[in-house]
Amino acid sequence: MTRVLAIDLGGTNLRAAISTGDISALKVLSREPAPASLDALVARINALCAEAGSVEALGIAVPGLVEGSACRWIPNLPFLDGVDLKALFPNLRIALGNDAQIALLAEAVEGSAKGMSDAILLAIGTGIGSAVLANGRIVAGAHGGACSFGWACADIKDHGAERSGWLERVASGRALDVLAGQIGLADSRQLIAAARAGELAARTLLEVPARQLGTALAGAVALLDPQVVLISGGLAEALDVMRPPMLAALRRQLPSHLRGIEIQAGQFGPGAGLIGAALAGRVGEGWRQVR
Repeated sequence: MTRVLAIDLGGTNLRAAISTGDISALKVLSREPAPASLDALVARINALCAEAGSVEALGIAVPGLVEGSACRWIPNLPFLDGVDLKALFPNLRIALGNDAQIALLAEAVEGSAKGMSDAILLAIGTGIGSAVLANGRIVAGAHGGACSFGWACADIKDHGAERSGWLERVASGRALDVLAGQIGLADSRQLIAAARAGELAARTLLEVPARQLGTALAGAVALLDPQVVLISGGLAEALDVMRPPMLAALRRQLPSHLRGIEIQAGQFGPGAGLIGAALAGRVGEGWRQVR
């Protein structure tokens, strides 16, 4: 069985595990701060390979745009821009993917979208990543940039920004951190906890990004007709307070035959990236074909 080094590389943290085929037996090797340079990343991956022993494949999820084995645009890790991992690790089979697409692979093969042919996933954490499963295949687009849903906009007055889209600026984890500060709370976790405890000010603040998410999602649902919308990342833990206004806004903007759509948390939560990286590494470059 192929031994895969699975890496979920975020803008803040790196998580690594070794897989020999059984996802339930994934052996976690490390959770640590993300390397600050390309040399540091290469050295760390080589060290993890040595620690794991006899690694044949590398499955890696990154927070940005990829094409084949090359990183095209990784906003929070710009040292990766233009880097081809196959050239850096010529002795390993490389499966590289956007982190949301890799998370959707995990959910489609073993998780909440198992057995489905069509689904949308939003990975909402520091930013907003997204992925689409359409007719059994995870969509990449012409240049690997399909489903960049953090750039969706439902505000015609917005002037845009260079490095983050409208939805990401109003409804990501860092946007919720800003909202928390308006009522004297430290961050989004405290804001969500206060809303869960029934505090009106917190609930009122959270309703706005929830409705913005739902309104923007309506366009995607109308276009793709998925069986489910999955939420992963840190915000999945807040669905108990954010799902009602999000779902109401979503359904309000849909025709009657699409209003049965459900929003639910992904089964694997923040672990989806690591599981998906292991699955991708086992398959290789063709990992987007789920069924």
